[in-house]
Amino acid sequence: MKAIVVRETGGPEVLKLEDAPDPEPSDGQVLVRIAVAGLNPIEYKQRRGITPKELPAILGSDFSGVVERSLAPELSEGTEVFGFAASGAYAELAVTPAAIVAEKPPGISHDQAAALPVAALTAYQALFDRGRLEGGQRVLIAGASGGVGGFAVQLAKRAGAHVIGLGSASNRDYVRSLGATDYVDYTSEDVTQVVADVDLAFDAVGGATTQALLATVRDGGTLVGIAGAMPETDPSSGIRAELLIMSPKQEQLVLMGNLVAEGALRVEIAQRFALADAAKAHEMSETGRTRGKILLEIGS
Repeated sequence: MKAIVVRETGGPEVLKLEDAPDPEPSDGQVLVRIAVAGLNPIEYKQRRGITPKELPAILGSDFSGVVERSLAPELSEGTEVFGFAASGAYAELAVTPAAIVAEKPPGISHDQAAALPVAALTAYQALFDRGRLEGGQRVLIAGASGGVGGFAVQLAKRAGAHVIGLGSASNRDYVRSLGATDYVDYTSEDVTQVVADVDLAFDAVGGATTQALLATVRDGGTLVGIAGAMPETDPSSGIRAELLIMSPKQEQLVLMGNLVAEGALRVEIAQRFALADAAKAHEMSETGRTRGKILLEIGS
């Protein structure tokens, strides 16, 4: 098979298109011919060596494709699936446990399906599994125009929350179109001065943003982050500050796929690249300014 192989850490130029051995599934796994892979920021961090990754490696997790061989009784050859690729998604073929993939609803494209796994499940778990979000609550979402943030805005709005998006001025109309009632432009406004008493703040940005968001949370509220260490909180405030590490969950994949098929969840595609152009895709991802998801188009 053709695959993007990383043999040393470094810039995008270390992403090399090579001939690699076809992976072999074991019991409970499926071999999938990948149609589309989705990029996530963790992958350029692995490529750079910021996040440890054993090398040589095929990067990538998100995929949509077709089962080519199955050693799992619940999935048969020819079934269209999407989910998490255990052997790396930047490749024509991947193996993965059947327990962390779901059947792709017929009403959605491979592009839409490949955009969902990490980003949509991260948003869902941050809001509901960790944030315990309920209808009528106020939620502040930093990085609201990104892959994770865009899903978070929509899921929070669908749950009946009052959604406040945080991002740059250029993304105001886009984030409002996803369901945000209010919007804060961080380039001209101090979020700590214009937002207060939110029930839940979700930080998909990290760095100084995390501490700023903490100041907007009401006593007894929650701050959930995904992009770095969480700040200390005053025990008397009752504020929970939790770092989320997303866990693949098949039932949540099914839910996200069905929401897209029903038209209840919108998938924004930032740009599509060929597998051979993975380096260009990483360059775009590393800017941190993309709206929606970056995809690698691999098969038909």
